[in-house]
Amino acid sequence: MDFATIGGMTLGVGAIVLAFILEGGNIGAVAQLPAMILVIGGTIGAATITTSFRTIMSIPEFLRVAFSAKAADPVITIDRVVALAEKARREGVLGLESNLKKIHDPFFKKALQLVIDGTEATVIRQILSTEISYMSERHRSGISLFKALGGFSPTLGIIGTVLGLIRALSSTSDASNMAGAIASAFIATLWGIGMANMCYLPIGDKLRLRHDQEVANLELISEGIIAIQSGDNPRIIRTKLMSYIEPKSRRE
Repeated sequence: MDFATIGGMTLGVGAIVLAFILEGGNIGAVAQLPAMILVIGGTIGAATITTSFRTIMSIPEFLRVAFSAKAADPVITIDRVVALAEKARREGVLGLESNLKKIHDPFFKKALQLVIDGTEATVIRQILSTEISYMSERHRSGISLFKALGGFSPTLGIIGTVLGLIRALSSTSDASNMAGAIASAFIATLWGIGMANMCYLPIGDKLRLRHDQEVANLELISEGIIAIQSGDNPRIIRTKLMSYIEPKSRRE
Protein backbone atom coordinates (compact mmCIF):
# COMPACT_ATOMS: atom_id res chain seq x y z
CA MET A 1 0.00 0.00 0.00
CA ASP A 2 1.13 3.54 -0.73
CA PHE A 3 1.12 5.27 2.65
CA ALA A 4 1.59 8.70 1.09
CA THR A 5 -1.72 8.43 -0.79
CA ILE A 6 -3.63 6.87 2.09
CA GLY A 7 -2.06 9.06 4.76
CA GLY A 8 -2.52 12.26 2.79
CA MET A 9 -6.17 11.56 2.03
CA THR A 10 -6.84 10.55 5.64
CA LEU A 11 -5.13 13.68 6.95
CA GLY A 12 -7.03 15.96 4.57
CA VAL A 13 -10.47 14.48 5.23
CA GLY A 14 -9.74 14.17 8.94
CA ALA A 15 -8.78 17.85 9.19
CA ILE A 16 -12.03 18.92 7.50
CA VAL A 17 -14.18 16.67 9.69
CA LEU A 18 -12.38 17.69 12.89
CA ALA A 19 -12.72 21.41 12.08
CA PHE A 20 -16.42 20.92 11.32
CA ILE A 21 -16.99 19.12 14.64
CA LEU A 22 -15.04 21.75 16.61
CA GLU A 23 -17.30 24.39 15.07
CA GLY A 24 -20.28 22.52 16.52
CA GLY A 25 -21.37 20.87 13.28
CA ASN A 26 -23.20 17.54 13.02
CA ILE A 27 -21.60 14.98 10.68
CA GLY A 28 -24.99 13.35 10.12
CA ALA A 29 -26.26 16.55 8.53
CA VAL A 30 -23.57 16.36 5.86
CA ALA A 31 -24.21 12.72 4.89
CA GLN A 32 -27.24 13.42 2.73
CA LEU A 33 -27.94 10.63 0.27
CA PRO A 34 -29.69 12.80 -2.38
CA ALA A 35 -26.73 15.20 -2.52
CA MET A 36 -24.25 12.32 -2.75
CA ILE A 37 -26.20 10.61 -5.53
CA LEU A 38 -26.55 13.83 -7.52
CA VAL A 39 -22.90 14.88 -7.19
CA ILE A 40 -21.11 11.52 -7.49
CA GLY A 41 -23.51 9.96 -10.00
CA GLY A 42 -23.80 13.11 -12.08
CA THR A 43 -20.02 13.60 -12.11
CA ILE A 44 -19.36 10.06 -13.30
CA GLY A 45 -22.08 10.40 -15.92
CA ALA A 46 -20.62 13.65 -17.28
CA ALA A 47 -17.09 12.21 -17.31
CA THR A 48 -18.31 9.10 -19.14
CA ILE A 49 -19.33 11.30 -22.07
CA THR A 50 -15.74 12.51 -22.43
CA THR A 51 -14.15 9.05 -22.56
CA SER A 52 -14.89 5.43 -23.43
CA PHE A 53 -16.85 2.87 -21.44
CA ARG A 54 -13.71 0.73 -21.26
CA THR A 55 -11.89 3.53 -19.43
CA ILE A 56 -14.77 3.86 -16.96
CA MET A 57 -14.63 0.12 -16.27
CA SER A 58 -10.90 0.48 -15.58
CA ILE A 59 -11.48 2.80 -12.61
CA PRO A 60 -10.79 -0.01 -10.07
CA GLU A 61 -7.44 -0.66 -11.77
CA PHE A 62 -6.58 3.05 -11.71
CA LEU A 63 -7.38 3.17 -7.99
CA ARG A 64 -5.21 0.10 -7.39
CA VAL A 65 -2.30 1.81 -9.11
CA ALA A 66 -2.80 5.01 -7.11
CA PHE A 67 -3.11 3.30 -3.73
CA SER A 68 -0.84 0.28 -3.97
CA ALA A 69 1.57 0.33 -6.92
CA LYS A 70 5.27 0.71 -6.18
CA ALA A 71 7.80 2.42 -8.39
CA ALA A 72 10.67 0.30 -9.64
CA ASP A 73 14.01 1.01 -7.97
CA PRO A 74 16.29 2.48 -10.67
CA VAL A 75 19.41 1.32 -8.83
CA ILE A 76 18.22 -2.30 -8.97
CA THR A 77 17.42 -1.87 -12.66
CA ILE A 78 20.91 -0.54 -13.34
CA ASP A 79 22.49 -3.43 -11.44
CA ARG A 80 20.51 -5.93 -13.52
CA VAL A 81 21.45 -4.27 -16.80
CA VAL A 82 25.14 -4.13 -15.84
CA ALA A 83 25.07 -7.79 -14.77
CA LEU A 84 23.65 -8.69 -18.19
CA ALA A 85 26.29 -6.56 -19.89
CA GLU A 86 29.07 -8.36 -18.01
CA LYS A 87 27.65 -11.74 -18.97
CA ALA A 88 27.24 -10.67 -22.61
CA ARG A 89 30.88 -9.55 -22.60
CA ARG A 90 32.01 -12.97 -21.35
CA GLU A 91 29.65 -15.30 -23.25
CA GLY A 92 28.18 -13.18 -26.04
CA VAL A 93 24.58 -12.00 -26.37
CA LEU A 94 23.35 -15.55 -27.02
CA GLY A 95 24.46 -16.43 -23.50
CA LEU A 96 21.76 -14.07 -22.18
CA GLU A 97 18.98 -16.40 -23.30
CA SER A 98 19.11 -18.29 -19.99
CA ASN A 99 18.29 -15.02 -18.17
CA LEU A 100 14.95 -14.56 -19.94
CA LYS A 101 13.18 -16.90 -17.51
CA LYS A 102 14.37 -14.83 -14.56
CA ILE A 103 12.94 -11.58 -15.91
CA HIS A 104 9.28 -10.94 -15.08
CA ASP A 105 8.98 -7.42 -16.49
CA PRO A 106 7.41 -7.85 -19.99
CA PHE A 107 9.15 -4.75 -21.35
CA PHE A 108 12.56 -5.84 -20.05
CA LYS A 109 12.06 -9.36 -21.39
CA LYS A 110 10.99 -8.10 -24.82
CA ALA A 111 13.97 -5.75 -25.03
CA LEU A 112 16.41 -8.50 -24.07
CA GLN A 113 14.83 -10.90 -26.57
CA LEU A 114 15.42 -8.34 -29.32
CA VAL A 115 19.10 -8.21 -28.41
CA ILE A 116 19.39 -12.00 -28.37
CA ASP A 117 17.71 -12.14 -31.80
CA GLY A 118 20.43 -9.86 -33.18
CA THR A 119 18.18 -6.88 -33.88
CA GLU A 120 19.98 -3.67 -34.83
CA ALA A 121 20.21 -0.91 -32.23
CA THR A 122 18.16 1.57 -34.28
CA VAL A 123 15.37 -0.98 -34.72
CA ILE A 124 15.43 -1.84 -31.01
CA ARG A 125 15.16 1.83 -30.09
CA GLN A 126 12.24 2.31 -32.49
CA ILE A 127 10.35 -0.72 -31.19
CA LEU A 128 10.86 0.18 -27.53
CA SER A 129 9.98 3.85 -28.12
CA THR A 130 6.72 2.77 -29.77
CA GLU A 131 5.99 0.53 -26.79
CA ILE A 132 6.53 3.40 -24.38
CA SER A 133 4.36 5.72 -26.49
CA TYR A 134 1.38 3.35 -26.51
CA MET A 135 1.78 2.74 -22.78
CA SER A 136 1.72 6.51 -22.25
CA GLU A 137 -1.55 6.75 -24.20
CA ARG A 138 -3.14 4.10 -21.98
CA HIS A 139 -1.98 5.89 -18.84
CA ARG A 140 -3.11 9.26 -20.17
CA SER A 141 -6.69 8.01 -20.45
CA GLY A 142 -6.84 7.33 -16.71
CA ILE A 143 -5.19 10.63 -15.81
CA SER A 144 -7.58 12.53 -18.07
CA LEU A 145 -10.57 10.72 -16.56
CA PHE A 146 -9.78 11.80 -13.01
CA LYS A 147 -9.00 15.32 -14.15
CA ALA A 148 -12.43 15.40 -15.82
CA LEU A 149 -14.06 14.09 -12.65
CA GLY A 150 -12.34 16.84 -10.68
CA GLY A 151 -13.59 19.45 -13.12
CA PHE A 152 -17.22 18.32 -13.25
CA SER A 153 -17.67 17.61 -9.53
CA PRO A 154 -17.84 21.25 -8.28
CA THR A 155 -20.24 22.13 -11.09
CA LEU A 156 -22.55 19.25 -10.19
CA GLY A 157 -22.37 20.43 -6.58
CA ILE A 158 -23.55 23.88 -7.63
CA ILE A 159 -26.38 22.34 -9.67
CA GLY A 160 -27.44 20.39 -6.58
CA THR A 161 -27.37 23.54 -4.49
CA VAL A 162 -29.47 25.46 -7.03
CA LEU A 163 -32.04 22.66 -7.09
CA GLY A 164 -32.12 22.67 -3.29
CA LEU A 165 -32.61 26.44 -3.18
CA ILE A 166 -35.45 26.22 -5.70
CA ARG A 167 -37.17 23.68 -3.47
CA ALA A 168 -36.53 25.76 -0.33
CA LEU A 169 -37.70 29.06 -1.76
CA SER A 170 -40.78 27.57 -3.36
CA SER A 171 -42.34 27.05 0.07
CA THR A 172 -42.02 30.26 2.06
CA SER A 173 -44.91 29.55 4.46
CA ASP A 174 -42.65 28.29 7.26
CA ALA A 175 -39.56 30.47 7.80
CA SER A 176 -37.85 27.99 10.14
CA ASN A 177 -38.19 25.10 7.70
CA MET A 178 -37.03 27.30 4.85
CA ALA A 179 -33.84 28.22 6.71
CA GLY A 180 -33.06 24.55 7.30
CA ALA A 181 -33.78 23.72 3.65
CA ILE A 182 -31.43 26.48 2.48
CA ALA A 183 -28.67 25.16 4.73
CA SER A 184 -29.21 21.63 3.39
CA ALA A 185 -29.04 22.91 -0.18
CA PHE A 186 -25.38 23.87 0.26
CA ILE A 187 -24.44 20.30 1.24
CA ALA A 188 -24.30 19.42 -2.46
CA THR A 189 -21.69 22.14 -3.08
CA LEU A 190 -19.67 20.80 -0.16
CA TRP A 191 -19.70 17.30 -1.65
CA GLY A 192 -18.82 18.59 -5.10
CA ILE A 193 -15.83 20.64 -3.97
CA GLY A 194 -14.74 18.05 -1.41
CA MET A 195 -14.75 15.12 -3.84
CA ALA A 196 -12.87 17.16 -6.45
CA ASN A 197 -10.11 18.39 -4.16
CA MET A 198 -9.77 15.45 -1.78
CA CYS A 199 -10.32 12.56 -4.19
CA TYR A 200 -10.44 13.06 -7.96
CA LEU A 201 -7.70 15.65 -8.54
CA PRO A 202 -5.18 14.15 -6.05
CA ILE A 203 -5.65 10.67 -7.54
CA GLY A 204 -5.19 12.10 -11.04
CA ASP A 205 -1.91 13.70 -9.95
CA LYS A 206 -0.78 10.45 -8.31
CA LEU A 207 -1.49 8.55 -11.53
CA ARG A 208 0.62 11.10 -13.41
CA LEU A 209 3.45 10.55 -10.91
CA ARG A 210 3.20 6.78 -11.35
CA HIS A 211 3.28 7.29 -15.12
CA ASP A 212 6.39 9.47 -14.96
CA GLN A 213 8.14 6.94 -12.73
CA GLU A 214 7.32 4.03 -15.03
CA VAL A 215 8.37 5.90 -18.17
CA ALA A 216 11.69 6.82 -16.53
CA ASN A 217 12.28 3.16 -15.63
CA LEU A 218 11.43 1.95 -19.14
CA GLU A 219 13.73 4.54 -20.71
CA LEU A 220 16.47 3.37 -18.35
CA ILE A 221 15.96 -0.23 -19.47
CA SER A 222 15.84 0.84 -23.11
CA GLU A 223 19.13 2.72 -22.96
CA GLY A 224 20.80 -0.11 -21.06
CA ILE A 225 19.66 -2.80 -23.49
CA ILE A 226 20.77 -0.76 -26.51
CA ALA A 227 24.16 -0.26 -24.86
CA ILE A 228 24.46 -4.03 -24.38
CA GLN A 229 23.59 -4.60 -28.03
CA SER A 230 26.24 -2.05 -29.03
CA GLY A 231 28.86 -3.95 -27.00
CA ASP A 232 29.65 -1.09 -24.60
CA ASN A 233 31.87 -1.74 -21.61
CA PRO A 234 29.77 -2.61 -18.49
CA ARG A 235 31.51 0.15 -16.53
CA ILE A 236 30.61 2.69 -19.22
CA ILE A 237 27.03 1.41 -19.22
CA ARG A 238 26.75 1.91 -15.46
CA THR A 239 28.18 5.42 -15.72
CA LYS A 240 25.76 6.27 -18.55
CA LEU A 241 22.70 4.93 -16.72
CA MET A 242 23.64 6.64 -13.46
CA SER A 243 22.83 9.96 -15.13
CA TYR A 244 19.14 8.92 -15.00
CA ILE A 245 18.99 8.89 -11.19
CA GLU A 246 19.41 11.55 -8.53
CA PRO A 247 22.87 12.26 -7.03
CA LYS A 248 21.98 10.74 -3.64
CA SER A 249 21.19 7.37 -5.23
CA ARG A 250 24.41 7.55 -7.25
CA ARG A 251 26.48 7.89 -4.08
CA GLU A 252 24.68 4.99 -2.46
